[in-house]
Amino acid sequence: MAFWTQLGLLLWKNFTYRRRQTFQLLVEIAWPLFIFFILISVRLSYPPYEQHECHFPNKAMPSAGTLPWIQGIICNANNPCFRYPTPGESPGIVGNFNASIVSRLFSDARRLLLYSQQDTSIEDIQKVLGKLRKLGNSSGL
Repeated sequence: MAFWTQLGLLLWKNFTYRRRQTFQLLVEIAWPLFIFFILISVRLSYPPYEQHECHFPNKAMPSAGTLPWIQGIICNANNPCFRYPTPGESPGIVGNFNASIVSRLFSDARRLLLYSQQDTSIEDIQKVLGKLRKLGNSSGL
C-alpha cells in the first residue's frame, strides 16, 4: 500500500472511533486552535521593537581566580548593555577592573598585609592622622 492510502485509512479509522465520543472529538480539535489564537493575540498585543546590538561587560569565571571572579560579580551587578564592544572582549584579557574601587581596596589590603620593615606607609598614615588632629584642634572641632 502507498503511504497516503495508509494515512487516509488510519485517519478514517480514528475519526470513526472518535465520532462516537463527540465531546472528546470537539475538545481535541478546538484545544490546539484555542492555544494558537492565544499566541496570535499575544503577538499582536506586543509587536517587536528594534534594539541595537548589545555588548555586556566581561565577567571572569571562578577558574580565573577568586579576585577577578568577585570583581566581575560586584562591578557588573547592574549588567549594563553597551552599543560597542567592551575592552574585556579582546582575547586574553581576564578583567577590565583595574580602576575600580574593589581593585584599589584589594591592592591596599594586600600592601598592608604584606607589610615589610622597608615600607613607610604606616609612618605616612601616622603623619596624616597627626596633621588631621592639628587641623581639627585649630578649627575648634
